[in-house]
Amino acid sequence: MTVHHHSPRPYQWVGSLSEKRAALTPDRTALVDADTGTAFTYADLDARANRTARLLDEFGVGEGDRVAVVSRNRPALVDCYFATAKRGAALAPLSHRLAPRELALMLDDIDPTLLLVEAPFAEDLTDALAHEGFTHECPPLVGLADGDDEFAPAPADREWHRYEESRPADDSPVETADVGLSDPHLFLHTGGSTGLPKQVVQTHGSIAWNAFNTIISWGLRPDDVTPMLFPFFHTGGWNVLTIPLFHLGGTVVISRDVEPGQVLSLVESYEATVLVSVPAVLRFMVEDDDWEATDLSSLRLVKSGGGPCRDAIIEAWNERGLSLSQGYGLTECGPNNFAMPEGFSQEKTGSIGKPCMYVDARVVDDDGDPLPAGEVGELELASPHAADRYWNNEEATSETFGSEEEHPWVSTGDLARVDEDGYYYIEGRKKNMFVSGGENVYPPEIEDVIAGHSKVDEVVVIPVPDNQWGEVGKAVVEGDESLTLEELTEYLEGKLAGFKRPRHLAFVDSMPTSGPSKIDRQAVGDEFGGDTDSTDR
Repeated sequence: MTVHHHSPRPYQWVGSLSEKRAALTPDRTALVDADTGTAFTYADLDARANRTARLLDEFGVGEGDRVAVVSRNRPALVDCYFATAKRGAALAPLSHRLAPRELALMLDDIDPTLLLVEAPFAEDLTDALAHEGFTHECPPLVGLADGDDEFAPAPADREWHRYEESRPADDSPVETADVGLSDPHLFLHTGGSTGLPKQVVQTHGSIAWNAFNTIISWGLRPDDVTPMLFPFFHTGGWNVLTIPLFHLGGTVVISRDVEPGQVLSLVESYEATVLVSVPAVLRFMVEDDDWEATDLSSLRLVKSGGGPCRDAIIEAWNERGLSLSQGYGLTECGPNNFAMPEGFSQEKTGSIGKPCMYVDARVVDDDGDPLPAGEVGELELASPHAADRYWNNEEATSETFGSEEEHPWVSTGDLARVDEDGYYYIEGRKKNMFVSGGENVYPPEIEDVIAGHSKVDEVVVIPVPDNQWGEVGKAVVEGDESLTLEELTEYLEGKLAGFKRPRHLAFVDSMPTSGPSKIDRQAVGDEFGGDTDSTDR
């Protein structure tokens, strides 16, 4: 099943973003590689994209083909994004954190015509290509490296073609393929915790509409500068700020690895105006020794995404004169679906705001019927920036994206409510809600309160079986292990209803993550969900 939200009519301009922007603002700084200090103008990026497009030609990459890449954030990935657009191909960035078996299965699913790999991950990649889960012929291999970095031996009958040395020197304009808005441009895998992650097919049209939504609803400007804190194998790396700012002519600063102290330095050094990050990084920034001394005066927009941000972190940013707001998105739709209205009340900081300009949102019950304000149900979204489908997965496509015959609501799997003023609030994952003694319990609400305890750095609340109530909560805590269940219960007295208070307590040295510092709730549940021993570790 293929769901098209856009006209399939081809136009050359669809694949010509780098060329069009370079024609309008050739000398503006588009990209900065913070690791090397190298800055690239829009004219530079288009010239590099032309060279990379010719490299794709040499390896037989044509319209509809996939180019896979396993790498950290590097300028070469931006080259590939623009070059695949020019060639009518799709870019499929894969996480360098995946194990060889996972890489094998995902590469087998994508079946790329060309594969680019950064040197540190070459060995895992060659192991993946030798795994029984990869059944296709090994594609040509292009290596991404700094200087003389060495690569693990290539599979038999293949060799490494170094990217910088293999690209043709000719950077003159190339003829752009006739690409339709409904044609695929990005394959982005979901951060699924079980089974093979699904490949979300984002089209040229859905990517552009997300950029329009972001620019208009967030008030982005051509002079905006942002450090990119999301990896390019996630929708956040491309669609939260990178591509919207490329549409405008703004500046994106990338680095291979992101540390909180480094982020503070990047904000100050490059006078960043916009910052979007997962809550964990925002928290680490606040806790960094350089937090108070760092000049943050250039920032005018700070947003949190990828999970709920604790009140204490929001307050810490507020104390620096910055109104931190929370965003909401998913690879299947957007991801920039909501915005905070101008002059929003601080009472609304727990919300994700109101739908962006070209987004419809609703909260529905289990039968798909809209719920009134204040009631919790599943959040559904409809927008031209929704992705097209899951690759090679018609059943999941139908479940999430619906059909062309009906209004194309995307089922998010997240629980939400909308208040009388039209502000939306995320109440957790649909599957994370549990029922205790007939009462619905939403873990994010409990976690936000527990996180205020001085001995708690991070917490996830999961349901565990209980003979009396059916299910009760267990708090899995990263923090001071002297904390007792009795002490926690006393702290929650008067803050949460009795049925919401965890009956069990466990500790972890650090929370498992899926994606860029995003807590893997499923992994926490898998490890601690079946045992009700309050002294778990």
